Parts: sequence; structure tokens; C-alpha cells
Amino acid sequence: MSLLPRTAGEFSSAEYWERFFKKRGEKAFEWYGDYNKLCGLLHKYIKVKGKVLVVGCGNSELSEQMYDVGYKHLINIDISETVINHMNQRNVERRPDLSFRQMDATKTPFEDSSFQAVLDKGTLDAMASEEEGALASNMLTEMSRVLSVGGRYVCITLAQESVIKLAVEHFVSLGWAARLHCLQNDPESEEDSFALPVFVMVCTKFRQPMPSPILEICLGEDGPPTRFTQISELLSTVREHQAYSVLRKRLRTCTDVSSNVALTLCHTKTGLPRYTLTIQDSAPGAKVPKANHFAIFIVPQGSETAWLYSSAEGQEQLAASANFRRLVIVGMHRNQEYTSMEAVQTELSPMVMDLAPPAMPPNHQVPFLSATGDLGWREVVSTGTSELSGDFCVENVRGEDCELYRRLVFLSNTALIQSESKLVSPNAAGHKKKGKKKVKPTTPSSVPSSSLSVDPGFLCCEHHRLMVAGLSMLGINSCQKNVSVLLVGLGGGSLPQFLRDFVPGVTVEVVELDPCVLEVAKEWFGFRPDERLTVTLGDGLERIICYEKEGRLFDAIMFDVDNKDNTVGMSCPPASFVEVSILQKVCSLLTPTGVFILNLVCRDSLLTKCLLERLKTIFHTIISGDVEGEVNQWRFSSPGGFVVMGNRGMEELIPLLNRLQSALSSVDSGQDYSLHLPQIAVVGAQSSGKSSVLENFVGR
Repeated sequence: MSLLPRTAGEFSSAEYWERFFKKRGEKAFEWYGDYNKLCGLLHKYIKVKGKVLVVGCGNSELSEQMYDVGYKHLINIDISETVINHMNQRNVERRPDLSFRQMDATKTPFEDSSFQAVLDKGTLDAMASEEEGALASNMLTEMSRVLSVGGRYVCITLAQESVIKLAVEHFVSLGWAARLHCLQNDPESEEDSFALPVFVMVCTKFRQPMPSPILEICLGEDGPPTRFTQISELLSTVREHQAYSVLRKRLRTCTDVSSNVALTLCHTKTGLPRYTLTIQDSAPGAKVPKANHFAIFIVPQGSETAWLYSSAEGQEQLAASANFRRLVIVGMHRNQEYTSMEAVQTELSPMVMDLAPPAMPPNHQVPFLSATGDLGWREVVSTGTSELSGDFCVENVRGEDCELYRRLVFLSNTALIQSESKLVSPNAAGHKKKGKKKVKPTTPSSVPSSSLSVDPGFLCCEHHRLMVAGLSMLGINSCQKNVSVLLVGLGGGSLPQFLRDFVPGVTVEVVELDPCVLEVAKEWFGFRPDERLTVTLGDGLERIICYEKEGRLFDAIMFDVDNKDNTVGMSCPPASFVEVSILQKVCSLLTPTGVFILNLVCRDSLLTKCLLERLKTIFHTIISGDVEGEVNQWRFSSPGGFVVMGNRGMEELIPLLNRLQSALSSVDSGQDYSLHLPQIAVVGAQSSGKSSVLENFVGR
């Protein structure tokens, strides 16, 4: 039969504790740890010569051990007469001055300010059940009364939110200081320990009530205190420590390939995020070498948004390649300094060992892995705040190809690169010419940021290359007079500038909602509008309505705009951009041979399917597919049949599009016609190669 309570209410029942201790017998029951675990904090906050009241003592050996090391003024009280009689009998000869009294902790006979400390190990937790919150409040009031000025209420607790909130609010209302120490369980004995960490709460009484609350939390006995101004902030941090402890317990006792657990480690002094750790376990039945228990993979700075490191599928692929039972993937955060790979390893070593897989041999050497052998490189060159999108930063990074890139990142979604451009330095010009030996990439630290410039002829984003390739649907050639493009969404401006500079006869009109984005594009991404490339600030949807009223027509309309609402399941575009009424207006703005190109980022397969069906009712031809290595999908819509294209890289897409044009030319435009990639080689006519304009600019 279990001796632990079945319901929370039993904790506060005198009858329960009578039954408990009668069944328990002679064996001591140590709630939340013994003297050896708690002695450091007990000696820190309770003076040996002070008069101490121990509430809810039970048959714990804690008071006896404290007495033996010099605490001679201990008074122990408990609601159970059985346990008090037992403890008095046990100590009558060896510890005659150790007092045990049967007493209700909510009503004691002690005088005001008669104790220098009150020690509570689990009693508040036992009394503060949801049904009996008033009982715990009465006990806290009584403990406040009997403590002298400078006295401390020292409570060992599991810090359930209702319990800790009740206690902290009580003492803060009296103008006391409240500090919590989080004691993590010993990994070596975790199989028999609580999943939740034990907290020691210390509330100190002042002569004059504090005008503003002093709320602190420390990790371990000697960790530096982190201070808060609001009780809610303190409670939130307690929850984080509890969640981490439960996670650690689970990770050390089982493996789960499907969980893909992630946690953030923060700087102890600043509280800012420093590392993000993702735990990836090997699949059941995987042939993992016996020695490959556990490894840590450090993602280079600036590479954390790459598909291999940021997506669940990529992380699974990385773990499979590493071939360890458990791989921890570590990402480093912006605005944090990292001096060397060795320093990062030293900093991570104590923490990551908490996440080791079950049954890992003791003293096992855990390897650190990396893609480049160093920490990578990142330099934040500008920060700011947009009224529409929040805080952002512009940063220079070194890619895994050793080239330098500039990025715009909104900090509300750090996993998404808003814009990216390739950087060139003064000595990099001409190093890619045929027959020339490739110049060694520039060391970032050796080149000042002011001398780096954006390469306007290079498209970093694969979906931008696909959007440009989509213009082949227009049949562009060197003799065509004009091509008009409407682009909704500016970003850093690389896509519209590329169109202006490399597509003959093109005029590009860009609609951008955020004035701040336009300024960043001009200042940091070399964006230069002119008579062939214009920008209108405003709502893209409103501009589409205006263009329809004006009777405007475009050869191509492109949507490359992100969604600020993460709850929809679609990151690009906002849901309002793909409503039927808007898509119909887009269709009406296209020339008879025009094309609508949509950048879609959607992780919801059902939502993607519904959108395709919606597009199919408006546009007769849909070319749809995934961008290799990204979550972006692209949609080319124009008159014709219904075509679904699968996963293909840039080099495969161009001939497929050329063949596709030939195949569709023989199809009745009113027919619902499906053409799949495996059929293209058979159905599509053989292409002589890229069109002249694509030959000039695609794949640079």
C-alpha cells in the first residue's frame, strides 16, 4: 500500500498524518532531502546560536543532525501526537534538550518575535492544498508573528505555483524580502529522486517594511541572485527551472526520436538567451556504434537558419549523419560574445551532461562536433525598431561556403531571414573568372564593414531564383519591348534590383508597407530605385484594388511578403493575400499571357492543399513545388492546365519550364489538364536550351 497522499487535501489532514506515521514506523521520512543536501543553505541563513522553530517536523532526522552540529535551541512542533511521542522517546537520552511538542502551526502559544528563524521542510506544501489555502495563510501569519526583526522563514518546498505565489505575496505584502534557491537533483541518484527540483525559500523580516519588493532567485547554493520587480516574473522563472528539471529527468531515463526537444540556456547575469539546444535521438533500430552514446554539435554563427539546423527534417538528417544515440544541436544567439570553440565547450560541458542519454557509461568522453571547426563569424552592423514589425538587426555573417553575406532579421522571428545579400570586398573582384585561380576568401576581421558592398548580381534566396525563372513562362526574349512586373514586398530589395538590372526592358513597381524596411534597404543593401524601379509605400492589398480601378495590367505579379501572425500556420503571405476576392483581382490585372508568382511558406499540408484548390478555380495553370533546402514553396499561375511540379533544384527547373511551355502550347486552355514531372520528359517537346534572357542571368 502506498504511503503517499492520494489527494492534495490529505496533506492538511491531522488524521492522515496519524495514519502515515503509524504505518511508517521507526524509519525516518525525509521530505525533499536530508541534512547533507540542505546543510549549506541552513548554515547560510540560520545562525547556530539562534532560537529556531521547526514546523511540521515529522520523524525527520534533520533536527537531530542540526542539534548534533551545534544548533542547541531547536523547538520542533507537529500536528501528529504519534510522531511527537516517538521523537521524544528517541531523543530523551542522547539529546535531552531537543524539544518536540504536539501543536497546531496555525495557533502557537509563543510570544511575538521570539524566534530568529522558522524552518519548514514540506509543511507549507502539505497545508497549501487548493481546498485549504486559508490554512496555509494562517500558518504564514503565525510564523510572521513569532519571528523577530532580521529573522528568516526558511521553507524547503517543491514550489508549486499556488504554494509559492501564496507565500511570496504574503511576505511581500508585509515588506519582507523573498529569495529562492533552486537545488537541482544529483544526476547520479535521479532514478530515486523527485522529477521536480527542490527550492529553498528564504523570507527576511525588516524593521521597516521595504517600499518596493525584493524578489530574487539563485541557482544552487552559491549562484548569483537574479532580481525581479514583479512576482509574476519570479513565478515564471520558477516554472522554467521546474520544466528543465522534468525534461532532464525524462532525457536521462528514456529516449524518444519523435520528441525533438529544444531548450534555451540564458546568461546567468544578464538573463539574455545565450544558447538554444535541440536534442535529437537516433531512430529505433538504427545501427549506431556502441561507443557512440552522445555528442554535441555546435552550429556556426550565422548558419542557424539553414535548413539542416533549423528544420525538424534537417536536424533528423544531421543526427542520422552523425550517427550517435543522442545528438545535442547547439545554436548561438545574437548579441552574445563567444571567444573561441574551446571556451564554448568549457561553458557548455557542465550543462549538456545533464542531457546525456540513459545508461551512458560513467566518465564517458563526449565529443564536440562542428561543420567548420570554428565558431563561424557574425557582426551586427545595425539595429533598430520598426513600428510595424518590431526590433530588427542587420548583420554580416560568414557562410559555410566561406563567403560573406548581409542579412536583415526581425527579432520577433529570429529563425527567419527577412533578406539576404552577398557581400564583396575590394580584393574579391574578378576572382571567379574562368582560368583564374580562386582567391582565398577574405577573413572577416581583416576587412572593415564600410569597405564591403552588396553584390547586386547574386540572388542568395533560392525562392527568388525560382521567381525570376518563372518569367520564362512569359516567353521573354531579347526582342521583347517591355515587361511590367508588380512586386508586393521589398525586403532588402535584391529581387527587384536583379529584375531591373538583368531582365531586358523590364519595369518593376514595388509596394512595401513598412517605411523602415525601405530605409534599411537603401542604407544597408544598396537599393537604388530609378525610373524603371519604383517603390510605393502602402498596403499591397489596397494598391491592388486601386490598380484594378485604374485598369492597369502587368505581365507578372509577384507576392513576396511575410505574415506577422504565426498562429495561422502560414508564414508567407498573410492569409488576406490569398483570399478569393484578392486572387480574382490579381488575375484581372494580368495580361492575357501574364503570370502570377507567389512565395508560399506553409507547414500545414491541409492548408496548402486548400490554397492550391482555390488557385485552381481562378488560374487555369498552376505550377507548384517545394524549394530544395527551404520551407518556401513557389506558385506560378497563368492560363492553361493544372500542373504540379515536385522537388527540383534550380538547374533542373529551367529546362523543365521550357519543356512545359511546349507541352502546354498543345493543350486547350479551357481544359483541366494534369501534367506531372515524371511525364514531362515524355510529353514535353525537347528544348534546345535556356532562353536567351535566362542564359544571361539565372544561376549566377
